[in-house]
Amino acid sequence: MSLYPPPEIIEAEVFARLPDSFRKQGRRSAWSDANKRGQELHSFLEGPAFDADGNLYVTDIPFGRIFRVSPDGAFTLVAEYDGEPNGLAFHKDGRLFIADYKKGILSLDTRTGAVTPVMERTNGECFKGVNDLVFAADGDLYFTDQGQTGLHDPTGRLYRLSRDGRLTCLFDTLPSPNGLVPNKGETAIYVAVTRANAIWRVPLAADGTTSKVGLFIQISGGLSGPDGLAMDADGGLWVAHAGNGSVWGFDILGAPKYRIVSREGLFTTNIAFGGPGNRTLYITESESGTILRATLPMAGKPLYGPDNS
Repeated sequence: MSLYPPPEIIEAEVFARLPDSFRKQGRRSAWSDANKRGQELHSFLEGPAFDADGNLYVTDIPFGRIFRVSPDGAFTLVAEYDGEPNGLAFHKDGRLFIADYKKGILSLDTRTGAVTPVMERTNGECFKGVNDLVFAADGDLYFTDQGQTGLHDPTGRLYRLSRDGRLTCLFDTLPSPNGLVPNKGETAIYVAVTRANAIWRVPLAADGTTSKVGLFIQISGGLSGPDGLAMDADGGLWVAHAGNGSVWGFDILGAPKYRIVSREGLFTTNIAFGGPGNRTLYITESESGTILRATLPMAGKPLYGPDNS
């Protein structure tokens, strides 16, 4: 018997589709060979992030591309380079930071398309394969290093890149760390642990250290697991469940309140709040190359860090 009443069902609508002119039909890549068993992909959209003008940016991992999507759904190619961009996050100063599976942490000048390295290695070694990133309100950058970790190899890592350039590994025992987001008070970081089908809570002490990491939500079912995360203004956690065609909305205590359902495909991978009043949740459905959206009864929590340029 369930501990909670059934969540309210919200059906997502299509906001935009990747145009045929941008679809790489019949193409393989090193990323798809490793992560999709050599499947030929037209694209694999992830990493939605809004700029201050209301434009949505998304990545195309296997083909090293970053697109800007206007408020009316028109796609523009901003950058194409020899990388595998996954997560995106805007700094308040306007720079777009990239978690690139192949190249580490990068930044993108959205005006020129120039890509610049920020953190390519740690102690002289390459990362396993960074996945997602988020700015805290103080400007510190948190990111996950997932690689090919999982229940068979629980050595994924959570890092913090401080405003002064110091890189700290908060811990390194995660079986496939993926999306992440600070809680409402920014006293903890929630991390999607994909292969464990779970959300972990990582407390942050005043001195920046962490301890007593715990399981916050255990998810059931699906072909993959929780991927992207977003926080609403009430402290509720929103979870993109890749391989399940759903986005779950949990309240501040972890009770399921909403389920957004995709009719486009099962790979609802990443999410971002935007639109009028910041009350619309935008969802990348990577299998179909579609961006979905759903209007919610609450606004999202702003994720910009302060201007420390």
